[in-house]
Amino acid sequence: MPAAFPRLVASPLGESSLTSELRRDPLSGRTVVIAPGRARRPGAVRPRIETPTQEELDTCPFCAGREHMTPPETLRLPEHGAGGWQVRVVPNLYPAFERQEVAIHSPRHVRSFAELGDGEVELVAEAWRVRARAARDEGFPYVHAAINEGRLAGASLAHSHSQLVWLRDEPPAVIQEGDAEAAVCEMLKQIQHQSGPAEFEVQRARDVLAFCPPAGRVPYEVLITNPGAKEGDAYESEGLRLGLIVLRDVVRRLRAVEGPVPWNAWVHAGNHLHIELVPRLTVFAGVELGAGIYVNTLAPEEAAARLRNAPT
Repeated sequence: MPAAFPRLVASPLGESSLTSELRRDPLSGRTVVIAPGRARRPGAVRPRIETPTQEELDTCPFCAGREHMTPPETLRLPEHGAGGWQVRVVPNLYPAFERQEVAIHSPRHVRSFAELGDGEVELVAEAWRVRARAARDEGFPYVHAAINEGRLAGASLAHSHSQLVWLRDEPPAVIQEGDAEAAVCEMLKQIQHQSGPAEFEVQRARDVLAFCPPAGRVPYEVLITNPGAKEGDAYESEGLRLGLIVLRDVVRRLRAVEGPVPWNAWVHAGNHLHIELVPRLTVFAGVELGAGIYVNTLAPEEAAARLRNAPT
């Protein structure tokens, strides 16, 4: 592995050292086994997002003209104009938290974030920004923004949308990452100064970098961040808009390589803004859930090469 992007921990596992390797992620502290041979086990299949049914098309409450099927909106963008809304934010009908909203990404029946244009993605970023300001004003200093695509990823409706969860404290995962910030920043700086594509790099857009973490927990896991930036407020940052456009591009690459697979993505709005993309190509079983050790059947450097060479 190039010295410019070192593993913090890399050790073989017993007799299978030719195919399995132990790695540790500096951001989360998690332990991952890279085991490509597991991909050949019986029953190992890639899940897919199902094709739309006529019932879905006829009854989707997020499509234009069916605004009466959602709770009253808390935001629409553009706020005024004869052309109608492009993004709406409404309360979640089935909230798990004190305050939880849904941002609807388009008035048309778009089933994937990958189908949005640049202007549509920018309006999603603006909607998140406006609602994060409202959350702060009402005593919720942290907003967890997440996109779930596909039923396996937790999406109950296929129409592209995101969840905005208002929290009174930073979530545990963000607090934990703060302890490793220095190590992660140094790692990212080293990638940023590469003259050519780094082994784990997927895409660059201005100062924003998308790469597959060396200790990614699932195939094609991607981290999107600005290696040199310190974000005072993630939702007021230009990096959020650019990061979401890069996320859209990476999902397009993923669909080109694997087809319409389910995935989750979220923003971690700590000291170092980043977006994590986790395709749902692996079922977490007893080792992951019970031992806290993740098994990844595709080496992140191979995943990065496949995504890097895929069209957007």
